[in-house]
Amino acid sequence: MLGKGTKLYSIITGVCPKCHEESMFKNKNPYILSQALSMHERCSNCKTKYKIEPSFFYGSMYVSYPVGIAFATVAFVISFFVFKASIHIVFISIIGTLILCMPIILRLSRNIWINFFMKYDKSLSKT
Repeated sequence: MLGKGTKLYSIITGVCPKCHEESMFKNKNPYILSQALSMHERCSNCKTKYKIEPSFFYGSMYVSYPVGIAFATVAFVISFFVFKASIHIVFISIIGTLILCMPIILRLSRNIWINFFMKYDKSLSKT
């Protein structure tokens, strides 16, 4: 399910959606904020152009909302049901989670968005 060749693999690892060989992002660490969204223009393996058209990744903003909701829901469930926190602490934990996970949410959104438009091609893979 998470193996190479699946969309989930490409989304979670941030690799090229066509060949699954190279990371799309210049720096694998999303917490280096100055480079959090810096992407290679093309895959060095299969030469796939990541930015299909100008402003292509603006569409990932539509994806970031439900991804953020998913993170907030997890924070709510853990703080309210597991730790039995008060509603004020739950609110703070949700806000803290969203702030701390924002670079991850942004990257996941881009990964999901590009995977809507491209699919894995086994013939382009090295392995």
